[in-house]
Amino acid sequence: MARGHTVRLGLERLSRVIGIDPRLLGMLLVLVVIWLVLNIATGGTFLSARNLFNLSLQVAVVGVMATGMVLVIVSRNIDLSIGSVLGFVGVFGALMQTQWLGLGHGYTWWVTSLAMLLLGTVIGAGQGAIVAYGGVPSFIVTLGGLLFFRNAAFQINLGATVAPLDETFQLLGGGLNGTIGAFWSWVCGGVAIFAIVASALINRRKRQRFGFSVRPLAMEIAGLALWSALVVGFVTVMNNYLQPKTNVPMGIAIPVLILGRFGHHPRELLAPNLRWRVIFLPLTGMGLALVGFQAVFGRGLTTLGELAPSAATLAWAIPACLAWMSLEAGLTEEFLSAPDAATVVLEGVPARRVADPADIAGVV
Repeated sequence: MARGHTVRLGLERLSRVIGIDPRLLGMLLVLVVIWLVLNIATGGTFLSARNLFNLSLQVAVVGVMATGMVLVIVSRNIDLSIGSVLGFVGVFGALMQTQWLGLGHGYTWWVTSLAMLLLGTVIGAGQGAIVAYGGVPSFIVTLGGLLFFRNAAFQINLGATVAPLDETFQLLGGGLNGTIGAFWSWVCGGVAIFAIVASALINRRKRQRFGFSVRPLAMEIAGLALWSALVVGFVTVMNNYLQPKTNVPMGIAIPVLILGRFGHHPRELLAPNLRWRVIFLPLTGMGLALVGFQAVFGRGLTTLGELAPSAATLAWAIPACLAWMSLEAGLTEEFLSAPDAATVVLEGVPARRVADPADIAGVV
């Protein structure tokens, strides 16, 4: 009992330095333990630059969906159809490029993107209206959506493979060319560090202005130094993954930047003092990374203040996705040999996170 109390006090002190919730800090520490165990089990492969780069791509995809799902759950609802809508909108976008608009046109990628966003908006607004105005439980509505859109994704193309897609459109999904390179990765890292420091200073001045307590300056500086080190470490790892054959640093993948842009605090997504019945936040499937989700707020959410107590839970979405993706990738690496992993990649199983593109280039 005393040991548990000591651990809790240690977490609380560390959380005050970093500036995050102690429970979220506990999850991050568990994630670190998972990474270390999987890295030992895989002989050092799990924490390689290659695998962490691939893992960041997968977390970006699921993380965007999880961010929207947190908003749904905060509103005391659930969306079971999110994966099916993702598949349906993705197939729709692929067909739009290959059969309706055609490839080789400069407008193909952005017209397709707008059409997919519009389709996701219509789907989300439709299901949200049934929940908010029709009074039908979100579980029932989205369960029907799960079954309908899963089958619709198959029916509109009869399960056939759709390829190739527009080259510019594919950049949104990452891959060998879907990154920003070493230089711009460092630029983004510098901007991120500047934003972290500026946000901390602004919040500190606000608290001082209104008479709230602030952390000691040394603790504030230590927290900023830790967050800055994490940003530098992330950029360094992304740049250490080199393209096969060319050995050019990959840098940060475009889907990761998309996640960073849309994974904000709910207060930035909502306007105060408005009566909300349906709030829908679409970001629908683009290739492998621009994914679709709906956030439907039902009856009873009338002001932003009702959401504020639960707003901090949004930060749990990304670490939780990262933990599950890490377990999946680590177990795949542990139980599949390199040739098997390459074969699984071609079959579309999530083992593609641990398969090097250079390993399967000859197979393709």
